[in-house]
Amino acid sequence: MKQKKKYRSVIGNILIVMGLLLFAAALTLVIYNVWDGKRAEHASTAIVEKLEEVIPDDIETPEEVIVPEGLEPEIDPTMPTEMIDGYAYIGTLKIPSLGLNLPVMADCDYTRLKISPCVFSGSYKTNDLVICAHNYARHFSPVKWIDLGADVYLTTVDGVMYSYKVSNIETVQPMAVDQMIKNSHNDKNVSNDWDMTLFTCNTGGQTRCAVRCIRMDK
Repeated sequence: MKQKKKYRSVIGNILIVMGLLLFAAALTLVIYNVWDGKRAEHASTAIVEKLEEVIPDDIETPEEVIVPEGLEPEIDPTMPTEMIDGYAYIGTLKIPSLGLNLPVMADCDYTRLKISPCVFSGSYKTNDLVICAHNYARHFSPVKWIDLGADVYLTTVDGVMYSYKVSNIETVQPMAVDQMIKNSHNDKNVSNDWDMTLFTCNTGGQTRCAVRCIRMDK
């Protein structure tokens, strides 16, 4: 009987220790995520300040592309960039209703996403731009709750401001790349009508939130 009590006591102590270790691990993860989010916020703010120094003061609107009837417009999708701290940026993304003003990198990988939102595919010139960012509190986490009709502004490094409004919010599976990037501009076989997408992970990371935007200055 005493041996059973002793055995139960040992098991109980082990479970308590394991519980404390799991709690400590969870707390460490929370602290790291908060720290990482603050680090990303400070990095983005510093980069936006540098970009605003090089973006011309006399902001313009995009020029209308006029082509003869029956011909396809010839548009160079290449976006001008500005190098800052060894990385290329296409400009800044501002969402007034969320209090966000973020830089946008021209290329996308894990290292770059730790610093700034990045171009995933497409171009603002061809109206199929897709921008992705981590689910940081001051990167793209707030876009999951953005209102339909909210204003979004992309200001390029050469001083052109593209104006958008949020038209739709979709939940997309992680591997559904075609659904994320294809629209009526880059694939005539689909009916999706949007000009820019902002996407990030939903809570838990099992799905993606895709915020579709329509250009208002076309």
